[in-house]
Amino acid sequence: MDKRLGMIGLCAKAGGLVSGGFMAEKSLADGSARFVIIAEDASDNTVKKFENKCKYYKVPFVKCGGMDELGHLIGKESRTVVVITDERFAEQFVKKFSPANIEE
Repeated sequence: MDKRLGMIGLCAKAGGLVSGGFMAEKSLADGSARFVIIAEDASDNTVKKFENKCKYYKVPFVKCGGMDELGHLIGKESRTVVVITDERFAEQFVKKFSPANIEE
C-alpha cells in the first residue's frame, strides 16, 4: 500500500472526495475537483480520458495505487478514479506527492 494515500479514508469520512467515473467527470466539469488520483491498473482508455480531462480543466493528478486499494481505502468497491474536492485535503495530497510526480 502506498503510504501517501493514508489520509484518503479521513478525507472520505469528511465528505471531501467523490469516486467513480461518472462523479469524477462531473466534479471536473463543475469545477469542484481539486486533485485527482487515477488507479495505476485502470484501463488505458480510462487513464487517457482522465489525464486529458485533468489537463483541460487544469487539475493536478497522479497515477497511484490500484483500483482495489483505492476502493478499500474509501470503504467502497474498487475504484478507477478518486477526486479530492476539499481544498485543504487537496493541498495535503499535493505536498505528499512530490511535484515531479504530479501532472497538470
